Amino acid sequence: MTCVTVPDRAYGYPVKQGKKRVEFEMDIESFSGAATVAATCTIVFVLVAKSWQLIARRMSPNPPFSDTIAREAAQRFRDEFERLGNKQSVYLGACLVFVLLFVAAHELQAERLYARFPAWQLNILTAALVAGAVLAVVKIGLTIASLHHVKLLRDANLAIGHQLQRTSSEFGRVYHDVETNAGMVDHVIVGKTGVYAISVAARRPVRDGQVTLDKNELCFDPPGHSESIVAIGKCVAALEREFRRLLDHRVRVRSVIAVPGWEVAEQSCGEHLLVNERNLQMLQGWKDQSDYLINEDVEALQALLAQLTGA
Repeated sequence: MTCVTVPDRAYGYPVKQGKKRVEFEMDIESFSGAATVAATCTIVFVLVAKSWQLIARRMSPNPPFSDTIAREAAQRFRDEFERLGNKQSVYLGACLVFVLLFVAAHELQAERLYARFPAWQLNILTAALVAGAVLAVVKIGLTIASLHHVKLLRDANLAIGHQLQRTSSEFGRVYHDVETNAGMVDHVIVGKTGVYAISVAARRPVRDGQVTLDKNELCFDPPGHSESIVAIGKCVAALEREFRRLLDHRVRVRSVIAVPGWEVAEQSCGEHLLVNERNLQMLQGWKDQSDYLINEDVEALQALLAQLTGA
């Protein structure tokens, strides 16, 4: 095929009018036009969906008995899981909207939007659209990963919380998601035999997986990773300080670390009790008469925790 050089009115500079060149230009115009229409409508869809979710949250009335409804086990993770689930639904819906609109715009010859644009501008626009698509995919991937992680935290706290509800009735009252100035304590039990702070270490279970407590680290085998429990110790210490300010004397808070789904091999630290969801009742035997509380102290601590957790 013989190619000739002629002035190109669409791009303002000479171009070889060959079959491959024309097809390439038309492909860029077609892709850019369809992607622009689809991206614009998708952005509008996301803005409308997020705005509606925000308005729905603001307009939703408070429960009629909110003053007497206590926090349930894993309440904060349930709320976070619901928020991420709504976010994931919006993003996946936006992907579907983009694909449908892209196909429709391509069939309706949306390339006419950029019929007289120079090639370098089309290239920049295409690069921007591709970069936006990559960022959107990364955002969706991070949201899905966060959703799976929060689901693990939620299920682990539910498993421990439900077991505590069965065992705590014999020696105390259980509270969930107790906030301190050092962080959140997952579960707290207050009774005449003392105070227990139960912290949940959520790690996806593996076959024949064992966990050991070595000083200030939880060691998981396999895969051989370790996790620091320094933050747990700070939360327990903060809870003790809060109780001391209330009662004007020291109250020992026994630290229990629950690792659901893992077999407890051994522990070399006497400051923490390491358990799983099946042997959680071991904390009933982990007590000392020096830690016992009188009825007035128990009532005062329970009133404080009820105020912190909305019970």
